[in-house]
Amino acid sequence: MSLPQKIGFIGTGAITDAMVRGLLARPAAVPHVMVSQRSADISARLAADFPQVIVSGDNQAIVDGCDTVAIRPQIAEEVIRPLRFRDGQKIVSVVAATGREALLEWIGADVRLSQAIPLPFVARRKGVTAIYPADTDTAAIFNVLGNAVECETKAEYDLLAAASALMATYFGIMQTTTEWLSENGLPEEKGRAYLAPLFAGLSEVALLAGSRTDFIDLSREFATKGGLNEQVLLDFDNKGGSGVLKDALSRVLERITQ
Repeated sequence: MSLPQKIGFIGTGAITDAMVRGLLARPAAVPHVMVSQRSADISARLAADFPQVIVSGDNQAIVDGCDTVAIRPQIAEEVIRPLRFRDGQKIVSVVAATGREALLEWIGADVRLSQAIPLPFVARRKGVTAIYPADTDTAAIFNVLGNAVECETKAEYDLLAAASALMATYFGIMQTTTEWLSENGLPEEKGRAYLAPLFAGLSEVALLAGSRTDFIDLSREFATKGGLNEQVLLDFDNKGGSGVLKDALSRVLERITQ
């Protein structure tokens, strides 16, 4: 297991920005980073903030100059096909909507291809990233950026990709609750000031409990028999909330696996 000496990014958007900032936060995890000029503003800011960053207008120069190359979302077939990759070169794809077989065909070389689902939190080294297939070098990168979850099968990877679609819903629940509080007389800023640390504290409880603890056990700890928390949980479940959530995830999984 080893970190790359020089990692390149073809396509420079929000996820590239987050990964570079996480990798180069002190202490820097990699000595050299190359980024493309696809998003001039982002690449210029990265170069201004980190002396280790080299901006290149030539994607082939990034492929030639780096031992590991990350391909970000929205990079199309016509961008990848003309590039000449090396056999054995490490490629990390964060192209969520493009399958492994298509990527390998576009690349046209016997590369070591990993797929990953990095989230914006990697900028603060607090991300959790699903990777497939299991690969120690790719895991090393994302363990620096938080935690890597190595998937043994594509089915596992697709399921975690579907679960990551809950982020907007998480904030949506917080917003709906904030609106309800406001409708009942509490200023919105006070609602937000209360809910953000409340949810953060609950997430910390889950993290400290570890992967061997069922979430339903934590739910029981926070739901006194006949109490208010149990009432809301039962209302949510009995009125279709759990079913709607599972149906939504199934629809996301169907899109991912098409």
